Amino acid sequence: MANLIIKFALENKFKTLKDTNQTLVIESSDHYGDISNYSVEKNQEVFEFIYHCWNEMIQSKKYESVLMYKNFGPMSGGSLRHPHFQIIGLDKVDGYKHVEEENFTGMDVFNSKHINVDVSQKPIMGFVEFNVVINNPKYIDDLAEFTRVTVKYVLDDLYGGKFDSYNIFFYKFGKKIICKIEARYVVSPYFVGYRLSQRDGDKQVRGIADVLLKRLQENAQSDEIK
Repeated sequence: MANLIIKFALENKFKTLKDTNQTLVIESSDHYGDISNYSVEKNQEVFEFIYHCWNEMIQSKKYESVLMYKNFGPMSGGSLRHPHFQIIGLDKVDGYKHVEEENFTGMDVFNSKHINVDVSQKPIMGFVEFNVVINNPKYIDDLAEFTRVTVKYVLDDLYGGKFDSYNIFFYKFGKKIICKIEARYVVSPYFVGYRLSQRDGDKQVRGIADVLLKRLQENAQSDEIK
């Protein structure tokens, strides 16, 4: 029972936006469960289920847009410690309006015919954001595994393991699915006051990309990663 996934989305009783359908997917009965400590199989099961819930809301055509994201840790903006994802149907608002294609591209970490990992060179909020991109939902298990390893890197290794919080934001464009992983910290005053994002220099980003690639290679589940 420790790894039970609740097979339905729960209505969020503490709504933070009007004109929305706000739901929670509780991903495990383990209060301290997280992507960073799940097995490969458990994490793939979680991703398959949340994608099903998210896509079902999208395909219903009831909403202007449907957002999915995850908070983890005290700096992530969440109030619920129990492991969960949030799926939000926005009745009147395009949640993608203020994001641009270049927010999902950057310095390559890994590239193959169906999956790409990069470090954002134009982050949405700032400093370090990772993009994991698959070009078809049939590769959802790969999305789950590459995201799992990236989250572990953020919590265990990035800047000596100084981060204890992260967000994952999901985006769907046609068949393409993107996970944006953001290491969370006290937000830059440039962003708070002026919506100006910052990022590390190319030398630092290249170092981050090299270490993450090493982690991906160490955890490779196929012969595609060389």
